[in-house]
Amino acid sequence: MATALSLTEKVRPRVMTNFRAQQSTSLKGQGPNLRDRDMENLIDVLKIDKVGVVPRFLFECAIKLGLNSLTSASAAITYHRFVKEVSPSEYDGFLIAASSLYMASKIKDDPIKIRDVINVTHNLLNRNASPLDLGEEYFSIRDAIVQAELLIARTLQFDLCFEQPHKFLLCYLKTLQDWLGPTIWNSAPITRIAMSFLQDFHHSPKILDYKVTHVAISCLSLALQTYGIQVPLTNESSESSMWYTPLVSDMDRKKQWQIIADIIEVYNHELEIDKC
Repeated sequence: MATALSLTEKVRPRVMTNFRAQQSTSLKGQGPNLRDRDMENLIDVLKIDKVGVVPRFLFECAIKLGLNSLTSASAAITYHRFVKEVSPSEYDGFLIAASSLYMASKIKDDPIKIRDVINVTHNLLNRNASPLDLGEEYFSIRDAIVQAELLIARTLQFDLCFEQPHKFLLCYLKTLQDWLGPTIWNSAPITRIAMSFLQDFHHSPKILDYKVTHVAISCLSLALQTYGIQVPLTNESSESSMWYTPLVSDMDRKKQWQIIADIIEVYNHELEIDKC
């Protein structure tokens, strides 16, 4: 668990720098793909074909755009849902990620300018490049992002509002804070680490496979286990005496450990990308 913790603290501030290039078929007529054309030193990195590359790109864009965690998580869910419905090889993943961010900023009332989205994504895919002038390339990318936004909305049947685990995690954290007492609670950064696990889990499409309440419980459970904190008056050996039973009645240990394994898998993918 200590390994998962140390990785979490590294992942949040540095989410990325590796990208893969995929040829867009359905959207290529709408404008240029968001990828490097000139920088020879980035060619190998752009050819990385590893799980989690595009989500890392999405989250670094969100950080540079100053989006809050709920908006970036919403963009990631939108991206994962879209990819689940289509054949990923037929679309430019970076373009879909950029459009997902722009959509999420409007849905979550966390507004950003499309010019900022274009400049940030262009800079991340073309390191050290200057902001684009208001010329043909700029407007081609702008049109591509807008067209991709409409494509995403249609593919998801305009079902763009969905429940997220953040509010449930906040509720569970407040309950545990009162339950554990100030001495135990203040002995470890439980809130920060649980929220980090939750945010990092949005790098994986597997987050779509679970109920939001189960995801929230598992992130909090992993944070507690990371610091070896035992919730008072509970018995980990008995299913009926688990600390989360009063909060989520349909949760069990098998499901909890499966979600935790999927969270840790995110960091394994991170390491694989960093090796490239």
